[in-house]
Amino acid sequence: MTDIALLCQGLVHVYREAGTDVAALRGIDLLVPAGQRLAVLGPSGSGKSTLLSIVAGVTRPSAGRAEVFGTDLATASAAQVRKLRRGTLGLMMQGASANLLLHEDAAGNLAWAAGRSAREDTHVGRRVLRSGGLSGDRRPVGEMTPTEQQVVALAVALAPRPRLLLADEPTSRLGPTARDALLDLLVETADAAGTAVLVVTHDDAVAQRMQRMVHLRDGRVGEEATAAGRWSVLGTDGSLQLPQALRADWPDGALVSVEQVGDGELRVRRVADEELS
Repeated sequence: MTDIALLCQGLVHVYREAGTDVAALRGIDLLVPAGQRLAVLGPSGSGKSTLLSIVAGVTRPSAGRAEVFGTDLATASAAQVRKLRRGTLGLMMQGASANLLLHEDAAGNLAWAAGRSAREDTHVGRRVLRSGGLSGDRRPVGEMTPTEQQVVALAVALAPRPRLLLADEPTSRLGPTARDALLDLLVETADAAGTAVLVVTHDDAVAQRMQRMVHLRDGRVGEEATAAGRWSVLGTDGSLQLPQALRADWPDGALVSVEQVGDGELRVRRVADEELS
């Protein structure tokens, strides 16, 4: 059994908009070991949701590889994708209708999730419902508030005890107290079960609870952070994005000089206008 939950190599996705090709992903390289929690951050349009959609098997990449526990989603058959979703992948996409049976109550949704994975034990999902104050609630999910729907969606995603949990803004509709309670449960559950987690979020409080943070910009991995520090990431094509904190002083299109000044050390400086004349 592979110990790599997610492997992306040269991952590219291009879509058509108003008759024009738009590159959402421009060569993503990413490795997530089994059991690791990873947050993906970045501004709107950076490619976060596209990456999640590909890993979920919803969108086919235009080029490159995206493997989930050894299954390449670029070439996987529909049957292979369905097999991944029956227990390997737990999905929490944005919007209640994408995750839930709106005419069923929370317990009915948990039973549906467990049935998809052929696992009858829903104790993890029930714990999520208790933490959100929804244990025993018999209302149809469609009549619940957006916050309550988000709680049920997380419970449904965790109910089959997946090996890789994918979550798109899982706490965006929760207040700080409910958010922190659900993050506590998510982290505890993932660690206990050895579940890898890939979370797309704009919330630094969510990202800080993950073991790694990857920052996307313009469809590329620009920076990566762990408890040990924060670094820029060298792309397979040799490209290197400046840290976002420095971008204001380095305008797009600026010419730079790159020189090796020592073993494992480069010096980057802007070229002065007088040097070009």
